[in-house]
Amino acid sequence: MIHIGIIGTGKHGSRYANHIVHDLAGMNLTAICRRSDTGRQQANDWQCRYYQQWNDLIHDAEVDAVISVVPPALNQDIAKACAAAGKPLLLEKPLAVSLEAGAEIVSGFANAGLGLTVGQTLRYNPMIRTARENIGKIGTIRSIVAQHQLEPSDLPWLQDPCQAGAGVILHTAVHVFDALKYITGLQVARVRAAGYKYGNRGVEDLVSVNLEFENGAAGLVQSGKVCPARYGGYQFFGENGLLAGDQIYNELEIVHGTTRRAITPHIGFLPIQQLLIHWLAFLEGRGENPIPGEAGFDALKICVACLKSMRKGDWVEV
Repeated sequence: MIHIGIIGTGKHGSRYANHIVHDLAGMNLTAICRRSDTGRQQANDWQCRYYQQWNDLIHDAEVDAVISVVPPALNQDIAKACAAAGKPLLLEKPLAVSLEAGAEIVSGFANAGLGLTVGQTLRYNPMIRTARENIGKIGTIRSIVAQHQLEPSDLPWLQDPCQAGAGVILHTAVHVFDALKYITGLQVARVRAAGYKYGNRGVEDLVSVNLEFENGAAGLVQSGKVCPARYGGYQFFGENGLLAGDQIYNELEIVHGTTRRAITPHIGFLPIQQLLIHWLAFLEGRGENPIPGEAGFDALKICVACLKSMRKGDWVEV
């Protein structure tokens, strides 16, 4: 039995907790940390220990590994403490709010010989995984279009640049950037980004990004939280056809000429549950690290380049 401590059991962190408590054998939720008093009731419901300070949870002798789901400005300090304590860490995206912090997190775990896993859970979306399996059918990719839209968030810290680091670039587009590499294997070479503030004063809630990939393909990513609707469309234009789908509504099709053929995405466990299953196998030495820290750093590099491009108003190398 591997004993897990979770730092941050709000809306997203509680998903991890509930899967560990109700769906996973081999893991025990030993302790949680949450700043609000709601954490005390959660700990009582989940029958685990409660801490107000994350350092206390990390140094709990019974906690074998840590999951952190907090505003990313805290990631560097939490990761440093976990590495010093010799405890593997599953860190929710984004990896960090700067390249310097991200590099320190990745190198700290590498130097300690510990596992660092990043919660880029979109990799476990059925459409995303099925697109990856079928991307070879369209040949060399010439163009990519991705549009990711979520409802506006009511979490105050997401509008605070000191805590969030940035807006949708770091908190939603980071998923898209990672998914594009996961599906195609292509690295982004440079970006040109524009950010907009419609409902937020502190950070961008809409971003539009032109991309150029290492193979010369062109790309466009738009990510936002500006209307009360969800959409997650992807289009991959290749020399032999088009692969198009929607991650929210679990749709995928391949198009040749005017012939459209639906491909049924594989439905499995929920993304967080599936990540936890693979993370457990990794911790027990039965499998590879499902999403290594380096993958989170690659996505962060694209986000940071976008932020630089927004300030500069021009193309920026990744």
